[in-house]
Amino acid sequence: MTLEFKDIVRSIVNVHQELRAQASRAVNLSLTLRNWMIGYYIEAFELRGSDRADYGDQLFSKLSQELTAASLSNCNKRQLYRYLRFFRSYPQIVGTLSPQLRVLLLPDQSVKKAGTASPQLTTAADILVAQLSYSHLELLVEVDDNFKRSFYEVECLRGHWTVRELRRQIFSLYYERSGLSTDKNKLAAHVQERAEQSAATLNVRDPYVFEFLGLKPQEVMYESDVEDAILDNLQEFLLELGHGFCFEARQKRILIGHEHYFIDLVFYHRILKCHVLVELKLAEFSHENIGQLNTYVSWYKKNVMLEGDNPPIGILLCTRKKQSLVEFALAGMDNHLFVSKYQLELPKREAMEVFLAEKLREAGAEDE
Repeated sequence: MTLEFKDIVRSIVNVHQELRAQASRAVNLSLTLRNWMIGYYIEAFELRGSDRADYGDQLFSKLSQELTAASLSNCNKRQLYRYLRFFRSYPQIVGTLSPQLRVLLLPDQSVKKAGTASPQLTTAADILVAQLSYSHLELLVEVDDNFKRSFYEVECLRGHWTVRELRRQIFSLYYERSGLSTDKNKLAAHVQERAEQSAATLNVRDPYVFEFLGLKPQEVMYESDVEDAILDNLQEFLLELGHGFCFEARQKRILIGHEHYFIDLVFYHRILKCHVLVELKLAEFSHENIGQLNTYVSWYKKNVMLEGDNPPIGILLCTRKKQSLVEFALAGMDNHLFVSKYQLELPKREAMEVFLAEKLREAGAEDE
C-alpha cells in the first residue's frame, strides 16, 4: 500500500479528532456520574441518616461548607439541590455505573426507578450519559413533566444539540408548538435543520467541566492569545495609573438565571467607591456589546453593591479597523459630584485609545 503526504495528514487529523472526542466523552461522563452520586448520597442521608435530625433545614448549607472546604467544585447549596433533583429524575443511571463505582453504593440503599412517561419512550441511561453533557441533563431536569422531558431528550439526541440550543428550544416552547402543529414532522424537520449542533470536542468553556478538572478560569476562558496578551497589559495599565484602582478578579464568573457569564476584568475604585467592570471585544462596536456590559453592571448593582458604594461603572473596549473605540457606561449615575469625580479619576478616553491601538499593533491584530 502506497501512502501519499495527504493521506498522512488526513490520518493524523482523524486520530486527533477521535481521541479528542473520547477525552470529551470521558470527562463529561465522569462529571455526570459524580453529580448523580452526590444526589444519591444526599437522598440516602435524608431517608435514613442516623443524625439527620441534628441538621434539619441546615443540611444543604452544612454539607456545602464541608465539601467546599474539601476543594470539591460546584458544591454550593443551590447545586446540591440540583444534584438531588438530578438523581431523583434519572435513577436509571445506576445501571451505567462501573464496578468501581458500584462498590461505593450503600449496601442498604436501593435505587428506585422514578415514574416515566412510558417504558417505550424512556431513553436508555447509557445513551443519555454517553451523548449528553451534565449541562444538558441539568437543563432537562428543570422540565417537570416526564413526557415533555422525554420529548426533549429524543430531539436533543437526534439533532446533536448544543446546550444553548436545548435551552432555546425549551424556552421557545418547542414541545407545546409541536403539540399544536398539524404537521409535526414538518415542524421537527424545520427545527432540526436550523438547530445549533455540538462539536465532538472537549468543551473546556463549560464551567462545570473546567472546575471539575481543577483548571483555573484564566487558563481556559480567553477568546484568543491576542485577547489574553491585551488583558495582561490592560490590567497593569489600569493599576499603574495610580488613581485608586484595586484589582479584584479576572474572568469573573457570575450566574444569571441558569447561565454563567464571565467579566474580563473587575476592579474596585477606592476613591470613587464603586466597582469598575472592563470588557474587551476584538470586534467592531455593536449594541450587543454595550447591552452585555450593561447587563453585567446591572447585575453587580443588584448583587454586589453594598451600602455606601456608588453604582458600578462599565468600560467597553472595542476595535474598528485602525482605530479603537472606547465606550463608558455610566449605568444611571445621577450624582453630579460623583460624575465629576468619575471624569477626573478614570483614565482619559485618549489614553485608552492610545493604549489599545498600541497593543493591537504589537499583537498584529489591527485590521488592515
